[in-house]
Amino acid sequence: MRTPVGRTLAVVIAATTAVAMAACSPPEKKNDDAAAGSAATATSAADLGGLDALIAAAKKEGELNVIALPPTWANYGEIIKAFGDKYGIKVNSAQPDGSSQDEINAANQLKGQDKAPDVFDLGGSVASANTAMFAPYKVATFADIPDALKEAAGTWVNDYGGYMSIGYDSAKVPAPTSVADLLKAEYKGKVALNGDPTQAGAAFGGVQMAALANGGSVDDITKGVEFFGNLKKAGNFLPVDPTAATIESGQTPVVFDWDYLNVAEAAKLKTWKTFVPSGAVLGSYYVQAISKDAPHPAAARLWEEFLYSDDGQNLWLKGGARPVRAEAMQKAGTIDATAFAALPKIEGTPVVPTEAQNTKAKEYLTANWAKTIG
Repeated sequence: MRTPVGRTLAVVIAATTAVAMAACSPPEKKNDDAAAGSAATATSAADLGGLDALIAAAKKEGELNVIALPPTWANYGEIIKAFGDKYGIKVNSAQPDGSSQDEINAANQLKGQDKAPDVFDLGGSVASANTAMFAPYKVATFADIPDALKEAAGTWVNDYGGYMSIGYDSAKVPAPTSVADLLKAEYKGKVALNGDPTQAGAAFGGVQMAALANGGSVDDITKGVEFFGNLKKAGNFLPVDPTAATIESGQTPVVFDWDYLNVAEAAKLKTWKTFVPSGAVLGSYYVQAISKDAPHPAAARLWEEFLYSDDGQNLWLKGGARPVRAEAMQKAGTIDATAFAALPKIEGTPVVPTEAQNTKAKEYLTANWAKTIG
């Protein structure tokens, strides 16, 4: 049966996320410094006297440091511009093509410097391993977010989700009907992963999807690694990290990536199509967090308020991603109904890995990926 993806992803992930990250979430506690009005310890806008006071403090700081946010990823280019224009705050975007692990590495390497990241947008595995680096904060719309998709104190909050997919240029390759089709001669030198799966969440998801498609599971990804090994032996695997430029030039005509990223490419390349294989429907949310060492703590908190506002959520939706507040916004009539209806449909039941499953899969991946593909 063909299933609408918006609510399905939220419901399925809600059943798994709480178990995945609860063990690594610090308890909620009162912070006397926050009550004194320090942005660095504020756990809500109310701690600073309300949203207007937060806006004033953020404008005084004047800058915000974000990292690993490609302009075409979930519409982040427009989101960054909209935030900067609305509040008159300069957004410094570092390493736009970086991975989740690159974000954490940069925060550690630049700690104490004014160039350090203020906020994070991370894959679940990297986020759960680094919660000690996050500052708890509850946005004004915190109650709209399902309990299983957030830590109770706001230490981490899921932001947008999607399904792993295969994007392809229909003018250059035949339309795949399964993951196995990519082993055919028509795809020789044409199939790419979005990043290194040992570091990048999107590429890791691609290996998990391949495992599902070949009789494996999200935690036993032997079949997924084996698939990419066979793809390389066939001469079909392309060791190029795809970008909008490589897609538009035809260098990477087939790409494993989240559906919202593949869908976004179609706005620039009309022959670009997105395919979610039935029986291998892998869903995932990304995680939003504030760095506890943010050099611009007020701007960091205002950024979160913007992202979880109706405007911010609809901008993610415009980019083809499924915003975490979608259900509440549907009920309130504030969601962009046209963009929501345009989301790719799926066939089959989504599979959403728990953190334990991801950990097991990554252990195998770390030990076997390089020797299989290298």
